[in-house]
Amino acid sequence: MRIISIKGTNIPLTDAIKSRVISQSQALERLTKGFEPTAELRVEVGKSTKHHLKGPYYKAEFQLHVPGSELRATTEEEDLYHAIVVARDQIRRQLKGYKDKLTDKHKRAERPDKK
Repeated sequence: MRIISIKGTNIPLTDAIKSRVISQSQALERLTKGFEPTAELRVEVGKSTKHHLKGPYYKAEFQLHVPGSELRATTEEEDLYHAIVVARDQIRRQLKGYKDKLTDKHKRAERPDKK
């Protein structure tokens, strides 16, 4: 899986944020092995507004392109690092569902007809 871009919106993109995004995206490596040459990940982190002082205003968005589908997970949390983890978990769930759907299609095609 290739990380195409890591973008910061309304915040400076520090080395700590980049390393956190890279470490969290490495957890998706095992699930994307079947799509390896073409799986691409785009990540956007930042503040949703400049004027909020309370509430969930940090956002993280993961976009994963795999052959046949574009998976997207967006979350807003009070902590940026927690938002990254939650978005990673959402995209992992979507990717597992997509892989299960693909394998189920193959299994369904192989079943013999009842007599």
